[in-house]
Amino acid sequence: MFALYGRRLPEESLPYVVEMLEVFARAGEPVHLYRGLQDRANTHWNAGWDYPTFKTPEELQALHPALVICLGGDGTILDASTLVARSGIPLLGINTGRLGFLASVPRTEAAATAEAVLRGEYTVEERNMLQAEARGGGVTLDPNFALNEVAVSRKGTTSMISVHVHLNDSFLNTYWADGLVISTPTGSTGYNLSCGGPILIPGSDNFIITPIAPHNLTVRPLVIPNTDTITLRIESREDAYLASLDSRVYSLDGSTELVLHKADFKLRLVRMLNTDFATTLRNKLLWGLDRRN
Repeated sequence: MFALYGRRLPEESLPYVVEMLEVFARAGEPVHLYRGLQDRANTHWNAGWDYPTFKTPEELQALHPALVICLGGDGTILDASTLVARSGIPLLGINTGRLGFLASVPRTEAAATAEAVLRGEYTVEERNMLQAEARGGGVTLDPNFALNEVAVSRKGTTSMISVHVHLNDSFLNTYWADGLVISTPTGSTGYNLSCGGPILIPGSDNFIITPIAPHNLTVRPLVIPNTDTITLRIESREDAYLASLDSRVYSLDGSTELVLHKADFKLRLVRMLNTDFATTLRNKLLWGLDRRN
């Protein structure tokens, strides 16, 4: 049994998804759809779908699907990670969005990918996660994990914030900046990259600390072991700051500390046999492209 998850479905992607669903139907494989995806497809595109649905993490995990197929971009996979959580259910991304490092399968290959999945022609990679704890302020982070990054940033002001960072029991630095990104290798091609941070190969046992528009230009991104515990204390002209775990944003009181460490579980991502990270990098970042040719 397979599950399909998506937040929205562009009209131009609908035919490819229909072809994929037909592949599963011919193979006699049951499919469950995320309720919001089915409702949107029926409302906006008159898809006429009547598949069994799921909505909550509990409903999805009770189905025990072989894997969850995510229709969208990388943000869709980040959302789906909160549905599978610690269950170990693998995620496969079909890119109906834009850039897509995690959702690396083009929508035009959706049906062929479904056939390959049914033949077992794929591998599953395990990705390290960040786990966060808010100490003080009375806020509980739920879900408290991130696949890509945890970021802190200013709120309600154009002034910089001061981020005091400790690694384990040792003071590292005070960053005067618009904020700070703590990234996993998986997230190194996301927010971290746009802030000038390095790209790490998935599977690297590291995290990256990258300042957002730092006041002191000698402060550079730093790669650290993922066995370290990172403690963040924020000073700001405002009484609060923003903390984001992937796409989930929380407003935290200025007295609240954030404590980050490697999560006690890993997210499982499906990789098709005809893809690899190096190829994805070249294609997505246009490496080696010479427009003169």
